[in-house]
Amino acid sequence: MLAVGRASTIAAVPSRKENSESPFWRVALAPYAQPSIGRSVLDLATSVVPYLVLSVAMYRALDISYLLVLAISIPTAGFLLRTYIVFHDCTHGAFLQSRRANAWLGTALGLLLYAPFVRWRHDHAVHHATAGDLDRRGVGDVVTMTVAEYRGSSRRRRLGYRLVRNPLVMFCLGPILAMVVGPRIPARSARPRMRRSVIGTDIALAVLVGGLCWLVGWRDYLLVSGPPALLAGSAGIWLFYVQHQFEDAYWQRAEGWTYAEAGLQGSSYLRLPRVLQFFTGNIGLHHLHHLNARIPNYNLQRAHDDNPAFHDVPTLSLWDGLRAVRLKLWDEDRSRLVTLAQARG
Repeated sequence: MLAVGRASTIAAVPSRKENSESPFWRVALAPYAQPSIGRSVLDLATSVVPYLVLSVAMYRALDISYLLVLAISIPTAGFLLRTYIVFHDCTHGAFLQSRRANAWLGTALGLLLYAPFVRWRHDHAVHHATAGDLDRRGVGDVVTMTVAEYRGSSRRRRLGYRLVRNPLVMFCLGPILAMVVGPRIPARSARPRMRRSVIGTDIALAVLVGGLCWLVGWRDYLLVSGPPALLAGSAGIWLFYVQHQFEDAYWQRAEGWTYAEAGLQGSSYLRLPRVLQFFTGNIGLHHLHHLNARIPNYNLQRAHDDNPAFHDVPTLSLWDGLRAVRLKLWDEDRSRLVTLAQARG
């Protein structure tokens, strides 16, 4: 399934001692973690602007044919997904030089994406700090059980897990739950700042969406905004899935877990056709993103090309990424993700 397997990547990963004393990846990638105002403006001009223009075009096309509206929704979804990558860079403080500017821009983009900036930034930071750690699962990642946990679970829990990991649920209902429902509800245990982020975003969205529904009608609003959001949401969930859910992925108990290994072994290099790489903002170079999240998306390809040390990583094709959806459970004995049939065997 993978162009490069586990055995070939371990040699390129520093030990825990090397991580603490001389992390080669930090030195090698530091020059690329410098945002350029020109490139950032170009990113906005090729993401947010065409998304808004095409959304208006979809509304105008309602008077012609809804099939035309659906056709326009496909590139609109692509630019919405690209807008999400800009938002994602802002949460890492990677898109603009100023932390405050990243926060302001990210908060504004969050209204297009229905995402509360501060809460999303927190959950995603936890994901980066715990990706591949079996003892710290559950925040900002795809729910993953081990084979032993699955076998020891009740029938009801196993059924719920299989439903969550079912492609129809994950990619059809998933965008609604992940983008529309989930972010609207502040967790009881959330810090006051995150609760304010959720509630403030909910209020702003109520005003924005209410105003648009008053202006164009709720039916037209849903007909125009719904298809791109569902398409972009499904694509985003699939990207997030295959970035860490592939056969030779990396999962370790806390005592054996290292940040560098989680980045180089547990984050895939998803090679996509150039047009898809554009719409996904180079996020397929996920191994580099997890090693240094401060690298803006437009510098990831250059960082990869300039540093052969990062080429020997789990590499997936588009077809590999689609096939990875079959994998459901982490087998600790075999150190790999397996299908339910393989787990039973």
